[in-house]
Amino acid sequence: MLLAIDIGNTNVTMGVFREEELLATWRLATDTRKMPDEYALLIRSLLPLKGVASQDIDSIALCSVVPPLTQAFEEMSRVYFGIDPLVVGTGIRTGVRILYDNPRDVGADRVVDAVAAYQLYGGPVIVVDFGTATVFDAVSREGDYLGGAIALGINLSAEVLFERTSQLRRIEMASPKVAIGRNTPASIQSGIIFGHVGMVEAMVRRFKAELGEDARVVATGGLAPLIFKETPIFDAVNLDLTLVGLRLIYEINARAKATQAGEEHA
Repeated sequence: MLLAIDIGNTNVTMGVFREEELLATWRLATDTRKMPDEYALLIRSLLPLKGVASQDIDSIALCSVVPPLTQAFEEMSRVYFGIDPLVVGTGIRTGVRILYDNPRDVGADRVVDAVAAYQLYGGPVIVVDFGTATVFDAVSREGDYLGGAIALGINLSAEVLFERTSQLRRIEMASPKVAIGRNTPASIQSGIIFGHVGMVEAMVRRFKAELGEDARVVATGGLAPLIFKETPIFDAVNLDLTLVGLRLIYEINARAKATQAGEEHA
């Protein structure tokens, strides 16, 4: 079984695959203070709760935008699972050409999402990832990663509003019933949620103008359901997109390694 791990700024998302089947998923809070031993204890205790034995994990693939945790999870994989993990980064085969000015500047999660989106939905395709930041990625008709846009995320917007104003307080991010709020919490929800919807719709229109009007639009990330139900612009919502991309990239590299080993043996 493959353990796929996506280390983001807010959450660590994990999934276990048996071949192409995603058996179980987990979402943990990102905490750079945790040591490899602590994450190992947590993960090994979570697996059996969804019917997965630790000894059944025979491969691990991970992507990360949090460098300190990249090292922590690599150490955890080697010490507690006896596995040298595949870490998406420079030198890893993805099957996608990255046409960014400097390919090293592209976050690993963005590349992984692009791989999965093109495989599942074809091209051209636009991925909108609702996480700490709201990230837009564009994949061409031929499957090339072209680039994208990065905007302030929903929860981060709310946090900035709370920190930079004297009389506004933290509220739960939920869809407002109407645009005209009759109290302060409803007004904040309207401004952030409906304002975010407007931003996303405008960005997608601009992306389609450059990419092609037939481009499919896929929402992912923990906050995707909040926006997905407020606009018709999305063709699909897939909360497991990054995990699927990790599986696909792992398979690409495993096949390449097997081919190389066969050629050397011959």
